[in-house]
Amino acid sequence: YVEGQEPGSIISQEQIRERIGIIKPYTSWIRTFSCTDGNELIPAIAKENGLKVMAGAWLGDDREKNEEEIANLISLVGSGKADLVAVGNEVLYREELTEEELLGYIRRVKKEVPDAQVGYVDAYYEFVNRPSLTEACDVLFTNCYPFWEGCHIDYSLVYMKSMYYSVLKAAKGKRVVISETGWPNIGTAFESSEPSTENALRYFINTQKWSLEDDIELMYFSSFDESWKVGAEGDVGAYWGLWDKDGKLKY
Repeated sequence: YVEGQEPGSIISQEQIRERIGIIKPYTSWIRTFSCTDGNELIPAIAKENGLKVMAGAWLGDDREKNEEEIANLISLVGSGKADLVAVGNEVLYREELTEEELLGYIRRVKKEVPDAQVGYVDAYYEFVNRPSLTEACDVLFTNCYPFWEGCHIDYSLVYMKSMYYSVLKAAKGKRVVISETGWPNIGTAFESSEPSTENALRYFINTQKWSLEDDIELMYFSSFDESWKVGAEGDVGAYWGLWDKDGKLKY
């Protein structure tokens, strides 16, 4: 979302093309969170630009909206626009669906697009604590945020590794992708986690080095700062990007 937009805003092809143009030289993949309100246009434009796509349907407590998201996701995958498929994002964490309801959506998508790599995105411990969820997924998309667990920057990489390897153990040979990790550069500290330019850079560099050296599949959060996120996360919410809200590289 650009400045002045938030979930529910309609995003245009023009802004998608502009922002993909900015990030394209730096990455080989992008991740989407929704298949409605213009987000369903992102995968095709990403593919035009040679990027691979992890496409996601946003699920919540609005059942009608969920149906639209799922239908659009199935259509995207069927047309070859998605390399990885995420059915829902942190919906268990938000307690907006039960595990059984979520499993129903996952099974529907797998049935409709049997050749796709289908999974679900949530905090690492959900996969450790919910064997039925782990069993239902072809690939486990795990969000690993030492920042949100109050971890000091000095121990953040070790802590993220422990999160990842706990999911890898639960996965029993299935593919595991870190679907989100990051560190904000501005805002109020959360316990021992302190936002700063130095800490954000240090976390990014440590994460990239580990990913390259140990061949860890990893999506970094996030591309751009987004002002609307202060509502749910406090002042740090707006400062997770590698680029600022205007598309300027921050570091």
